[in-house]
Amino acid sequence: SKELDDNSPTKNDVKDAKVIAQLVKDGRYAEPTIPQGIYAELRVAKKLRDLLNVDLQVVQGQVHNWLDRYFPEFLTVFKSWEGKAAIHFLKLEALPHELVKYTEEELLLSLRQVVKRSIGLKKIRALKEVANRSIGIRQGAAMAKLELRALLEKYDFIQMKFEELDHQLDQLLDHIPGVT
Repeated sequence: SKELDDNSPTKNDVKDAKVIAQLVKDGRYAEPTIPQGIYAELRVAKKLRDLLNVDLQVVQGQVHNWLDRYFPEFLTVFKSWEGKAAIHFLKLEALPHELVKYTEEELLLSLRQVVKRSIGLKKIRALKEVANRSIGIRQGAAMAKLELRALLEKYDFIQMKFEELDHQLDQLLDHIPGVT
């Protein structure tokens, strides 16, 4: 509104003060709406959700980058690395040339301990097959595993914060009249 009254480049503090005084005198201003109580909480929750979404996208991109470098064939077996079974195999921290050393039964058994209803031997065989002919980088294996562990821990942390936020939001929504 101030720019509509005086938008000349030769501004100074005195000139600005006069323009502002004129706007106030004429009542051409808007009062900010600052949410109170539960609505303030919801506003902060929205901001937190946006921040978590940004963090999640960053971590997802970093895991994709890691897979592109060390196990590019992984996503030919799994549609997404974010599924329970896929994450379990990533948490084994085995690069492709190390993954082939596990027997199919060992992989299936370790998977069944974490995920009750999941993939079968066919998918495990496919994973071992692509791991066997992987073109992924083998150098720097120790630090690659550390990097993957750090990324997956970040991913788990962000998911935990989303769950915590959703729980808090559910409690807040119970206190808003008319929301069921």
